[in-house]
Amino acid sequence: MIARELHGDVAVLRMQHGKANALDVELCAGLRAALEAERSSGARALVLVGSGSIFSAGVDLPRLLAGGPDYLAEFLPALSAVLLELVSLPLPVVSALNGHAIAGGCVLACASDRRLMSSADQLCPRIGAPDLSVGVPFPLLAFECLALAASRELLGELVVGGTLLTAKEALARGLVHKLAPPEELEAEAVVEAERLARIPSVSFAIAKRQLTAPLLERWEREGVAAEAEALEAWCSAPVLAAVRAFVERTLG
Repeated sequence: MIARELHGDVAVLRMQHGKANALDVELCAGLRAALEAERSSGARALVLVGSGSIFSAGVDLPRLLAGGPDYLAEFLPALSAVLLELVSLPLPVVSALNGHAIAGGCVLACASDRRLMSSADQLCPRIGAPDLSVGVPFPLLAFECLALAASRELLGELVVGGTLLTAKEALARGLVHKLAPPEELEAEAVVEAERLARIPSVSFAIAKRQLTAPLLERWEREGVAAEAEALEAWCSAPVLAAVRAFVERTLG
């Protein structure tokens, strides 16, 4: 599910979970465990990449519909746990977006410290978080991770407008930091991770903690109530009906 390769001081974590790396309980738990293990692995920086032609297509909606409230009560905390691990990890994390990074995939990328994206014109990879278009509200940590990476103007376009950006648009709007040809993307991400790894680890950890402090403080204040509110909304009949209609339109 999560393959690990070591390139000097850089660990590459590759999501290998179906053809779309859709987020479910198992992938969230596996990625969280892999990230947690890197705290003591000796690696000085990480690269997170998908397999195939998709970074992650977001939440596994058919699984959500099949599992209903019981599954959601397990999945939403698992999603928050992996996002919290990403933003609180003291190591540099570079996401290499090898293809579409949609909804939860976009959120994972935004929880990373740097984002490189494939410039493959033939695949036309997109990045964005059209969760409201599907009918689901953003869990608190998912929203705050988007806010880490997007300007206030772009945040509104992503959250309310459901905007999906091409790689060139994402670069122009500052959502990703660099584009690379697909055959060079992973190597470029490792180079970027190596650059960050040369920063003294104590200095990087302090800087990352300063950048993420507002997110972590809000989570400390509001996390429990926000999680309960999100779970109630995702389990509600109108939201599940909206998700079902979206799945039937796009996957049926």
